[in-house]
Order: sequence, then structure tokens, then C-alpha cells
Amino acid sequence: MSSKAIIQTDFNFPGQKSVYKGKVRDVYNINDDHLVMIVSDRISAFDVVLPEGIPYKGQVLNQIAAKFLDATSDIVPNLKIATPDPMVTIGHMCEPFKVEMVIRGYLTGHAWREYRDGKRSLCGVPLPEGMKENQKFDQPLLTPTTKADEGHDEDISREEILAQGLVSEEDYVLLEKYTRELFQRGTEMAAEKGLILVDTKYEFGKKNGKIYLIDEINTPDSSRYFYADGYEERLAKGEKQKQLSKEFVRQWLIENGFQGQEGQKVPEMNEDFVNQVSERYIELFEKITGDKFQKAEASDVAARIEENVTNYIKQNL
Repeated sequence: MSSKAIIQTDFNFPGQKSVYKGKVRDVYNINDDHLVMIVSDRISAFDVVLPEGIPYKGQVLNQIAAKFLDATSDIVPNLKIATPDPMVTIGHMCEPFKVEMVIRGYLTGHAWREYRDGKRSLCGVPLPEGMKENQKFDQPLLTPTTKADEGHDEDISREEILAQGLVSEEDYVLLEKYTRELFQRGTEMAAEKGLILVDTKYEFGKKNGKIYLIDEINTPDSSRYFYADGYEERLAKGEKQKQLSKEFVRQWLIENGFQGQEGQKVPEMNEDFVNQVSERYIELFEKITGDKFQKAEASDVAARIEENVTNYIKQNL
């Protein structure tokens, strides 16, 4: 286990009311008004959190998300107020909508598997015959999912969302508009770096009647990227696309006999593999943002986070 990776947090910040621990993020509620979101170095695949942390992974994800939140704040307000630590975002506490807005520019992943098995409609959106895996859609497809507290998120159509009253029609029209505009901006920013933003998801919430974007955006954990160079050739030949995502971790697990099924044991992640994954995340950061990655001081990550966050809360909240 690397001392530079933080996989558990147990802080007690000023004004702290509660803590929610997700697969990767630990979210601290400050006075029912603000959130301290710590992006840990945990890594999950096949809905399982792997036993070893990945040094600098939390910093990579937090800083990519912060960059894209800043670059899209003219489209929709977002929860980000400050990043007092490389692994932490402090934000507005919002009431989340019970749907996630998934948008797909290409027929890949889950959408391809459904198509391959004969389905010609996804979340109520009809799909044309004769498409190939990884082919671009004429228009990006909105394929929302329900936000499951337990188990897997489920595909849902716009009609079902409105019929079940999960989101009001007025709000849903806005969510669709924001999702399309965010995806367009993300697509343009990716293209500048020689990348294709394939698909991604956005989460929204409300505070004082206003809609906010409330989660990481366009990170390799929430999005799929292809390399633009060679895309057309690979598509024509029916070859796999070169991806920029955490797909390589899933592949390694599959090769070592693990797909998250009952009775399967997570293979041992030795230090060499952990460091490889860390390097891949840093490479992802540099490719997606175009910035050089600056490793944060990591001799005692927990103490650094506690000091930075506590000081920020005392001075600003």
C-alpha cells in the first residue's frame, strides 16, 4: 500500500453535519449549506472498489473536473466554489435530481451491446439499421438513467421521467438543453487536444430554485474518449478504437479472472501495477487538459487536506 495514496478519510471539519462515502468520493456536509468533496485515490471497476489506492488519482480527477467546471460555468452554474486542496472541491449543497443525464455521440459500450443484441431504440430514442460499433450518431443521443441508491442505474426514457414525476417538464427541458451544450463544449475542447469525447454523463441538482451542475465532468472516470488520429481507419477495418479511459484497468482485471461476479477474487495489485496505473492517470490528465501535471506534496496527504480545508472553512464559510 502506497503511503502517497489516500483511500480512507475520517475528518471532523468545523460545522460538519454528516459524511457520505461513495465509491471514490467522500462528501462532507458543512452546516447543510456547503459540501467538502474529497476525491480519494480509491479506484473502482465492475462496481467493486479495488483494495489498493492509486497515488495522485484523486488529484488528477479533481483537477480535471475543476478545469472543465470553470470552462463551462457560462453555460450552467455549477457547485464549485473553491479548490483549497488539489484533491478537494468545496461546493454548494444542492438537492440532486433523481436522474443522470447520459449523452452519447457514438455507438459504443452499453449502447452498442444493446444494439448488437437487436434493440433499435435506447431510452425511447429510435436507432437506424446498419450501424457499426463506434460509429458516430448523426445527432448526439440523450440516454438518461435513473440514479440508483443500490445496484445499477437503469435506462429510462424522457416520457417515463415525466410520467413518474422524477423531474418537472420545465426543469427537464433545461436539463436537456444544458446537457447538449455541455457536451458540445466538451467535444470542442477534446478536439483541440486530438481527442474525441465519445460519451459522458452529467448530474444536476437544485439550490434555492436554481439548477446547478453538481458532479465531476468530462473526467476519464465519467467519460469515454477516443484518439481522433486513426479513428476513421480503425472504424473502416472494424478494429478496436484507441481509448483514453480507465478501460485498461478493466482489461487487466478480466485478464486476471475478475469481472465482479460472485465468487471471483480481486487479483493482487502489486506495487509495479499500482504505479503503472498512477502514471496512466497522469498521462490522461496531461492529454485531456493540455497542462503539465504538478504532483502535490504527498508525504502526509491526510494532514495536508485537513489543514487546507479547515483553514478555508474558518476563513470563508
